Amino acid sequence: MRGRFDDSQRFLFLCICAGAVCGLIGVSFHLAITSIFEALFGFFQELGVWAIPAMILSPALAGLIVGLMIRYISPTASGSGIPQTKSAYYQNFGVIKTSEAFWRFIIGTISVAFGNSLGREGPTVHICSAVSSKLGRLFGLGKLRVQAMIPVGMGAGISAAFNAPIAAITFVFEELLDNFSSKALGGILIAVVVAAVVERTLLGEHAALQADSTFFTTSWWMLICLIMGPAAGLLGHLFTESLLALRAKFKQWQSLPNWAKPALGGLSVGLMGVTVLHLSGGHIGVFSIGYTDLNAALNGQLTWVVLLLLLVGKLVATAICYASGSSGGIFAPVIFIGSMLGGLFGVGLVHFFGADPSVAAGAALLGTGAFFAAVIRCPMTSVIIIFEMTANYSLILPLMVGNFLAYLISAKLRTISIYDALLLQDGISLKKLPAYRGEQDWRNLPVSTIMTHDCRTVVGGCNALKNLERIKADGHKHHGYPVIADLNSQALQGVITHHELEEMVAT
Repeated sequence: MRGRFDDSQRFLFLCICAGAVCGLIGVSFHLAITSIFEALFGFFQELGVWAIPAMILSPALAGLIVGLMIRYISPTASGSGIPQTKSAYYQNFGVIKTSEAFWRFIIGTISVAFGNSLGREGPTVHICSAVSSKLGRLFGLGKLRVQAMIPVGMGAGISAAFNAPIAAITFVFEELLDNFSSKALGGILIAVVVAAVVERTLLGEHAALQADSTFFTTSWWMLICLIMGPAAGLLGHLFTESLLALRAKFKQWQSLPNWAKPALGGLSVGLMGVTVLHLSGGHIGVFSIGYTDLNAALNGQLTWVVLLLLLVGKLVATAICYASGSSGGIFAPVIFIGSMLGGLFGVGLVHFFGADPSVAAGAALLGTGAFFAAVIRCPMTSVIIIFEMTANYSLILPLMVGNFLAYLISAKLRTISIYDALLLQDGISLKKLPAYRGEQDWRNLPVSTIMTHDCRTVVGGCNALKNLERIKADGHKHHGYPVIADLNSQALQGVITHHELEEMVAT
């Protein structure tokens, strides 16, 4: 294939392959977690008096297994996988070992399926990026093309995990590439479309979340979002700060082995989960992904007590579980917490102001997007992903306003996003990596920051051979050099290129 097709043609072909493979991986990961969790917790509920101890110990046991596997088999399987993907993209031209993808799949399945309060979307991104990177290397792409396969895999992973191809594209540009480029768009677009087709073919044409579609579209929804946005921004900041502070404490806790820390995080999830289960009358949304209770909130079916319990329980359980070093993402918990926040606000409007019951469902939708924008810090993605996951476009304007308010408040309180902050805790700064082209893209820098101040000059009075030898001896090879009259005056006479000097010597 290397001889018959050029690099660009191979790249586009591999984008199609990556989309198909990532779609299959995303569906497999989803089915593995869902089927194991439903079977396991369905079995627990039939144990009678032993159900509660089983639910407490299940995430703790998973945490112990995960901790040991991370310690002795795959250290990169800790956390969500998105920070690791960003680091690999900028640090080593996008090279991620295939073994990382394999173990991330196994470890992530154990962690989330056994009840830990984390999501599957982050691990899906890491797995798909690793597979996409491997395809590029396997078919002989150049280094830059292999690096370009990372955003292709990331987009395909998000598309397959959320059934949200458009949001997948915006997420890649907002979170990884940090700027919109038409050159990068083509391959990503191909991959996310193919991944979405695979996902919908295997799982069916339906929205990821089932939301009530009878929302009012009157102007007073704008008033709701003006309150919801700042509230979500403040809660998002609290969640981010809590998670980072707890993670720092776990890192400093030297007396407890690192492999045992996820077990402690899992035990915390178990205790919090059964507490909420008991107080709420049977809701298990704190465990695992919690889409059943999430869909109930998006349809206005939960009371304010249940919403409050699930909000607090999920927030605390997720922060502790992730901070302990377990394996899993924060996308799903963030969507869950935001829905509970919005639903709680909507139920308050129904009870205290006599609003229509459908307002609770609409407010839950607004809260989902606003909290996502506050924590993940991808404002465009936060708007689009809610539309795609719910197939509901009735609240587009208030959703946009609320999300951007939440994003602005959260960004004002903490300038660094959660994924970059996690990397900094691990001693990795993307701005120190050689390939970083984010906020400090070359196109946005003043010339003075990248120019060579101590440049080598060509003396007009010396012959070409001596000038060329002096340049080579200094180890510099720029395209052009300023020509001066002599070394004392430094008066500029013109410019000569390196190629012109070599031609003069050769003649």
